[in-house]
Formats: sequence, C-alpha cells, structure tokens
Amino acid sequence: MKLPTSLLPLFFLLASSVAMPGQSLSESWQARVNATQAEQPHWMTPIATVTPRLEQEFRFDTVHQQIPTGNVTNVDGGKGLELIPARHIELLLNLPPYLFHQNPKAIDGMGDLSFTMKYRFLARNEEHGSAILTAFLGGSIPKGTYKNGSTSAVITPTLAGGKGWGKFDVQTTLGGTLPVNSANIVGRTIVSNTAFQAHVVKRLWPEVEINSTNWFGGDNDGKKQTFVTPGLIFGRFPIHGRLALSAGAGFQIALTHYHAYDHAVLASIRMPF
Repeated sequence: MKLPTSLLPLFFLLASSVAMPGQSLSESWQARVNATQAEQPHWMTPIATVTPRLEQEFRFDTVHQQIPTGNVTNVDGGKGLELIPARHIELLLNLPPYLFHQNPKAIDGMGDLSFTMKYRFLARNEEHGSAILTAFLGGSIPKGTYKNGSTSAVITPTLAGGKGWGKFDVQTTLGGTLPVNSANIVGRTIVSNTAFQAHVVKRLWPEVEINSTNWFGGDNDGKKQTFVTPGLIFGRFPIHGRLALSAGAGFQIALTHYHAYDHAVLASIRMPF
C-alpha cells in the first residue's frame, strides 16, 4: 500500500530530523525505536484492545463472526504496518480488510481504508512504575465495495492507558466514532475496551477482554453491546535481530441482549521489527 502523497513530506521530515552524524537513516531509526520502547512497559498487545504502547510491527488479523443471517469472515481485520517515525509517536497504516459472506444476498468485497496516529504522553517501564498514557487519532475513508464499509468517513479520537503490577497488567481504551457526514444514518458511538493480562511463563500471555459499544443516533440509537473475550497470546519469538513473531487467538461471547453478531473467533499474527 502506498503512503498517501499528502503524508510523504511529514513522514520523511520526521525520519530525517533525528538522523545523527555518522549514522545511516536506518541505524538512526532503529536506535530511536529502541530508546522509545525501552521507556515503556514490555507487555503484549492484546487480541482486540489497541495497546497504548508504541509498537513497530506488521500485523495481520482474521475475525470470523457468527451471524443469524449468515456468517462473515473478515480477512486482515483492518490491520497492517505500524511504525515509530519519531519519539512518542506511532503511525498505523492499515490495509483495507476483505469480507467473505455466507449470506448469498451479500457480496464479498473490500472494507474501508483506515489509519491511526498515537501520541504517548507518559511512559514508565517495569523498573519505574509500569504505566503508560497515550492518545490516538484515527480515521477511515469509505472505500468499501458492495456495502462492506461505511457510507461516511469517520474520525475516531481515543484515550488509552495501562498499569502493570508484576506479571499482571491492565490496558484500556475509551474513544468515540464521529462520522463526517450522514451521522443521522450511521450514528455516533462510544467504544471502550479493557484487557486484563497475565504473563504466566516466558512466552505465554493469557488474557480476558471486555469490549463495549454504545450507539447514539442512527439506526442503532440507544443500543449497547458488550462482549467478553478470553484469549491466549504466544510470543515474542526471536527470528533475527529485532525481527520477532507473536501470535494469539480469542473467542468473543456476547453478554448483552442486543449484539450485532452472536460470537466471533479472532486470530492475530504480529511481526515486530
């Protein structure tokens, strides 16, 4: 996927501004990433909850939702490339997902294109308090085909934080979706996600997540759905240098009377570098 032309000057400015004398751009980049991540807790990114940590990785997810009218499989899950171009900043350049439908009346196709910027306000690694506070600003462009995406561009501001105690941590986010237009149809939402995570052995991270959405306006006005998502993550397995591999899976179970789907199976593969 090509970086949008309008973002190229900012991208290269951020990258080149931190190059040190005698270092190549890649060496300076990786030195900055190492220093940035050393300042924050070394938890694992949850299955569903977006971590407040700054990550540099490629991520690929798959979500299979059970729906009474026909199951839906979301390939890629709207994930993609995550980069740390400057201290305290992460950019997520997400690939559009592809949706497969079992309902013969629905047509398979691409979902919306999305992107996110994180800015980390506070970071304390395990030796200095194990805590973090980060703000996100996300957006999506309605590029979905055959009604597989939104009818409007959407802006998503979010506040995220986390706290650790020994081998246990909590990571949480609270945000909202703000349609650029057609808000009376699409509606606005407040979305919260909280992951309770443990590090039981060197590369095993069991967790339980609570994922909730509240609708305001639109066809789902006044509705709320909540899922509990037990999951298990394995990693990080070193491959070469900074390159590593982690993978995990979770199972979403509806807790509320209203839910857009009955349950879902989530799988995630990440390659940090």
